[in-house]
Amino acid sequence: MKFASVRLVTQQFEQLVQFYQNLSTLEPRRLAEGFAEIHFEGVVLAISDERLIRLHNQGLAVAASNRSAILEFEVADVAAMLLKLRSADVLMPVTKMPWGNTSALLQDPDGNRVNLFSKPD
Repeated sequence: MKFASVRLVTQQFEQLVQFYQNLSTLEPRRLAEGFAEIHFEGVVLAISDERLIRLHNQGLAVAASNRSAILEFEVADVAAMLLKLRSADVLMPVTKMPWGNTSALLQDPDGNRVNLFSKPD
């Protein structure tokens, strides 16, 4: 079995695609109207307009309702990444975690939690 992707369902499709494109500097692959993928090293972040979920998946996912999962991105410099994402809503500023990582917690336009972290040298 291969863990292939995580899909975010949204009513703000273009804003969410733009947020993750700005975060990653990767070009999204737009596979259909209202559906895009961003291919990171080892995993894909899929973004789907909620309209497609209602049409094809019987509305089994609801946009902007997640409060339990955190998308985590390892970066070289957390503080520098926050400067790059000035408009992001920061929930936790740059913090040294008890397990050694430096971390900052943001939320994307739908309120999904996004952890930027770097491991200790």
